[in-house]
Amino acid sequence: MRLPFLRSEPAPAAAATNAELPALAGAEFAGLVYGHRVGGDFYQFSRASANRVVFGLLDIAGDYRENHGIVVAANKAFREQGSVCFGDEDLNEADAMMQFCQELNAGIRSAARGIRSCAAFLGCYNEKLGTVCYVNAGHTPGLLRYDLEISELPATGMPLGLFAAATYEAPTAAVPVGGALLLASRGVVEATYKRQEFGLTRLKQQFGQVPITSAYDVASSALEAVRQFIGLGEVKNDLTTLVLARPESPTAAT
Repeated sequence: MRLPFLRSEPAPAAAATNAELPALAGAEFAGLVYGHRVGGDFYQFSRASANRVVFGLLDIAGDYRENHGIVVAANKAFREQGSVCFGDEDLNEADAMMQFCQELNAGIRSAARGIRSCAAFLGCYNEKLGTVCYVNAGHTPGLLRYDLEISELPATGMPLGLFAAATYEAPTAAVPVGGALLLASRGVVEATYKRQEFGLTRLKQQFGQVPITSAYDVASSALEAVRQFIGLGEVKNDLTTLVLARPESPTAAT
């Protein structure tokens, strides 16, 4: 059942940031937003080749009214450069990820006409191998789960949009069948109730308890945990989750 407070795409006013979930072989994506956007979060996917899908969760600094044009430009660059950077089946994925980061960085700086910080977790999922080559550009850690073990994928470089040229490490992680990769926006981790943050520890605990039956279930349960934590408290930042899951019996992408 889809929970009423969640949306799988941005509000109509942000139509330029809509993301279409790609169909995957033996895996699935989900991207969800709690309530209305107030900041610069967006997620996006790009089918780059027969075996590769590029995905990302990005957070451009500033409130929605201020940064909307930059979000649109970054989103456009993401969609256009995915196939350009990752389209060759024989490429080195780490090198391609470096090029992809540089293209996004240039697009953000051009739209901002200068410096604009953009934390981002960017990945390329290889369907044939079940692996993700990723860059964590100053984003909250990705959480990779298999059975009851959860590993953090911490920052491998500075946020995008700060420097004309920057370098990043692009490691590769396996997502086994029965496992999942959970990305959560800073607003999720920093959601506050009575001066206490939800925090990465709570997010990891919640992630470790939810059955990996579908990407949607993992993404929605994380946001439901935050909603219960804050109660009727004010939402001061975007609450967004993106999940790549490889359940034993994957559902069809919706």
